[in-house]
Amino acid sequence: MSSARSKARTRAFQILFEADHRGVDPQQVLADWVGRARDPQPDEGTPQVGEYTMQLIEGYVAHARRIDDLIAQYSVDWTLDRMPIADRNVLRLGAYELIWEDGTPDAVVLDEAVEIAKKFSTDDSPAFVNGLLARFMELKPSIRRA
Repeated sequence: MSSARSKARTRAFQILFEADHRGVDPQQVLADWVGRARDPQPDEGTPQVGEYTMQLIEGYVAHARRIDDLIAQYSVDWTLDRMPIADRNVLRLGAYELIWEDGTPDAVVLDEAVEIAKKFSTDDSPAFVNGLLARFMELKPSIRRA
């Protein structure tokens, strides 16, 4: 697992988080980030947006309704609206990558999602994220067929 992929996932998470927080389309936030990164005089803190980040955002957007339905269906006692915004978005990203991106081993997707949850969410979030994504991993064949 490369650190470039880890950074790409973190950026994708941050874009989803910002889009959710602002109530806008993730592709709009992605376009804003890409535009800022390409500015001839970018701010010092402007993150670069790589191909894999774009691939993750575009893939998530293509499956967003299905992913939200899966999260709502399998997250026991938590509605999407009640979930911490960080958890909701790390789950969205992890579910997309786990189910529809074949280039990354499932265990790596789970580990990376848990790391993002540790960094950006509550103390209970890593276990919650791990449990739900592990369930999706078990159900992956039937989810993909549906």
